[in-house]
Parts: sequence; C-alpha cells; structure tokens
Amino acid sequence: VQLQASGGGLVQAGGSLRLSCAASGRTFRRYSMGWFRQAPGKEREFVAGIGWSSDSTDYAESAKGRFTISRDNAKNTVYLQMNSLKPEDTAAYYCAAKWSPTHDVVVPTSGSYDSWGQGTQVTVSS
Repeated sequence: VQLQASGGGLVQAGGSLRLSCAASGRTFRRYSMGWFRQAPGKEREFVAGIGWSSDSTDYAESAKGRFTISRDNAKNTVYLQMNSLKPEDTAAYYCAAKWSPTHDVVVPTSGSYDSWGQGTQVTVSS
C-alpha cells in the first residue's frame, strides 16, 4: 500500500489541525494504521493507532485527550484530529500501515509497520 499524508502546517499554540493519510489499493480495510512523529534530534515516536474496524484505538500519553484518530475505509483514508496543540507537538508526522488481516489490533511500535507515508510538517508557535 502507498500512503500520502497531508494537512500539516503552521498553527499557534492552542489551535487545531487535521492530518489526512490517503492509501492506495483495495485492501486498506485490512491494515492497522498508525501516526508517528519525529522532531529534529529525536527518535520517531508513536502518536496514535487504529485497528481496521475502528473499534481498537490507542494513543501516546502526550496525545490522550487532545488527538483523535479515525478512519474511513470507504475513502481509504485515516485521519488525525489534533486539538489544543502545543509547541512540543512540532514535528514531522508520518502515517504508517501494517498488514493485519486477521487481527483488529493497534501496533505502537514503528518497526512493525510495512509502509510509510512521506511525512507532513506540523509547526506550533508559542
């Protein structure tokens, strides 16, 4: 599956952004999806993940209560709604897909994912 992330930009602290990740292919509904981010000089970290049925979601502690991950299998798209943004949320955000045809699970480890999007930059000013 090929992934195309979009929606990043410059926003003031307290503002909101919605990231989108469009996937190619007809088997999107059998992929577990995740959002990761990487700030300069830091390792890539898990932000949020969602199983293929949307019944399973998971968030990093830093994202809980502020970010919401969702997916629309009819549109082959996963979203990350980010509210109450903070300067420490500044990073390149990447979407990722893991082939998971038999288990509706969320995978928080980057090494488990099969495909990655190109990243979209989010910059939060103070």
